[in-house]
Formats: sequence, structure tokens, C-alpha cells
Amino acid sequence: MKKYFVLVAAALFLMSAGKKDSDGVITKEDGMSVVNTTTICKSIEGYNGPVPLKIYIKKNKVEKIELLKNTETPKYLAMVKKSLMEAWNGLSVKEATTKKVDGVTGATFTSDALIQNVQKGLEYYQKNK
Repeated sequence: MKKYFVLVAAALFLMSAGKKDSDGVITKEDGMSVVNTTTICKSIEGYNGPVPLKIYIKKNKVEKIELLKNTETPKYLAMVKKSLMEAWNGLSVKEATTKKVDGVTGATFTSDALIQNVQKGLEYYQKNK
């Protein structure tokens, strides 16, 4: 019995040894890979703090970008959402990572934080998918 237990334990260890522990940054939702920038971009701040987001990727193309809870001023955040949230949709991950996107005048810090989150999130995805 002990021999059997040791063999099973060894087999389970070997099976899990090659797997990378999930850090929760890339998850799966509705057949898409979703990159959550909360932890990987916590040092990137807008005017009032971090601007985390989720990047939805399907078949190596950006499907959509969704803002997560943040402390940005709603008025400026609305300006950024209107102008930037769809700028990367439909692009391949590689194209979206290198795309030059202009920030929104009057909401520069928030725009820059969002753009940097997208770039870092997509770079992370390319390295860890």
C-alpha cells in the first residue's frame, strides 16, 4: 500500500512539475483569454491612481478593453472612454502592442495610464500565453 501511495504521489508531482502556476493575470472567459492589468501595472498611475483594465483576446486579436474599478475623475474618464476604448479592437496582439495612440487633451494622465496598461498587458500576454 505504501509503495502504491509513493508511486501515485511521485506521478502527480512529475505531472505538475512542468506546469507554471497561474498568477491570475491571464484567465479564460467565454472562449477568450483575458489579461487583467491590476497587478502587472499597479505602478502605472493616471491622475488619481492606477487605471487597471481587462483586455479580451480571441484568436490572437483584441476583442475589447474594459476598465476596472479606479479612482479617476468620472468626467475625464468619460472623455478617455469615448476616445480610446476601441482604438485597439480588431487588431492582432502584435499590431495593438505597437500601435501609437494619442491621448485625450484635458485627460492626459488618465490617457497615458490607459495606453501604458494596454501596452504592458499585451506584452505580458505575448510572453506568457
